[in-house]
Amino acid sequence: MDGWGANTFGQLGDGTNGDSNVPMPVTMLAAAVRTTAAGGGHSLARLDGDTVQCWGGNSSGQLGDGSNNDSNVPVTVIGLSGVDAVAGGGSHSLALLDNGTVQAWGSNASGQLGDGTNNDSNVPVGAGGFPDTVVKVACGGEHSLALLDSGEVMAWGANTQGQLGDGTLNDSAIPVSVSGVTNAMDIAGGRDHSLAVLADGTVLAWGGNGAGQLGDGTNNPNSVPVGVFNLTGVTAVDAGSGGNFSLALLGDDGTIQAWGDNSSGQLGDGTNNPSNVPVAVQNLASSVLALAAGSSHSLALLSDNTLQVWGDNGLGQLGDGTNNSSNVPVTLGSPTAVIFLAAGDSHSLAV
Repeated sequence: MDGWGANTFGQLGDGTNGDSNVPMPVTMLAAAVRTTAAGGGHSLARLDGDTVQCWGGNSSGQLGDGSNNDSNVPVTVIGLSGVDAVAGGGSHSLALLDNGTVQAWGSNASGQLGDGTNNDSNVPVGAGGFPDTVVKVACGGEHSLALLDSGEVMAWGANTQGQLGDGTLNDSAIPVSVSGVTNAMDIAGGRDHSLAVLADGTVLAWGGNGAGQLGDGTNNPNSVPVGVFNLTGVTAVDAGSGGNFSLALLGDDGTIQAWGDNSSGQLGDGTNNPSNVPVAVQNLASSVLALAAGSSHSLALLSDNTLQVWGDNGLGQLGDGTNNSSNVPVTLGSPTAVIFLAAGDSHSLAV
C-alpha cells in the first residue's frame, strides 16, 4: 500500500511528516490491506482478518485507538472485527460490519457519529436507528450516509446546506431518511453535499450547490434530492469529504463525467471553469474501473490497473513527481497493479 501528497499529520503512514510528490510505502501494517479509505487528514485500511488500522490526524479521535494523538504510522482501531468496509470524513470515520451494522468514531459536533449524542469519541460507538441492513457507508465533511439493503438512503450529522436530504436544515445526531430515495445502489458525500446512484443509472444530489456540485444546472442548494442533468448509465459516484465537486463513472464505456468546483482543474476537462452540469473528463488512457475524489484532485483506476490523476498538486497529491497541477489526467508511473484507491483532502492512497 502506498500514499502520497500532504503529510502534515502523518496521513501517508510512512513514519515521517514530510509531504511527498511520489508514492511512499505505508509502514508497519499489521496485515495485508484489502481496502482503504481517506478522511480529510487521516487514512484507514481494512486488513486481512477484517480489522482496521488508521493513521494521520487524530485531534478528534478519528483514528479510533483510544487516544487523541496524531500518528504517522498505522495504529489499530480498538474493538473492531468483522469489518466489511470503511469510510473517512473530515475528522470522523465509519466502519460497516458484516452483520449490516455501523460503527463510528471521531468528531461528533454535528452528530456525524449517529449515536444520538454530540460527544466526540476516540473509540468506535454504534450508529443506530436503521430499519434495514446497511450495505454501504460514506462520509461527507461533517455528515454521514448509509445505503440500506432496501435501496433507501439514510443520513446524519451536519445539515446546514441540506446535505441530509430530509427537507430540513436541521442537524441530526441519529440517522434520518433521505426524501424520496427508494432504489439507490451507490452513495457518496462531499463537503456539504451528497449523491446517490439509482438502479436505472441516473444520479440524485442534494445539499450545498455554490459551485454547481449538484449538477442540476443551477447553483441553488437543495434540501431534497434533485436529478443531475442529462446523466445516465452511471455505476458509481464519488465526492471528496472536503470538496465541492462530484465524479460519476459511466459503466457502459468506462468514462467519467464531473461537475462543480474546478478551480484546480479537478473536473479534468482541460479548463479551470466550474460547471453546474456534467462535463466529460478528457484524455483518459483506457476505460475506468474506479474513481476517487479529494478536496481538489481526482484519481481514476484504469482497466490495466494503473492510475491517472488530475487537479490540484500543490502538495504532491497527484504523485507524478512534480507539484504542478493539471486540468487533464496524467498517468502515474507507479504504483502498478492497483486494486483499490482513495483520496483525502490533499493526499492519495492506493492498494
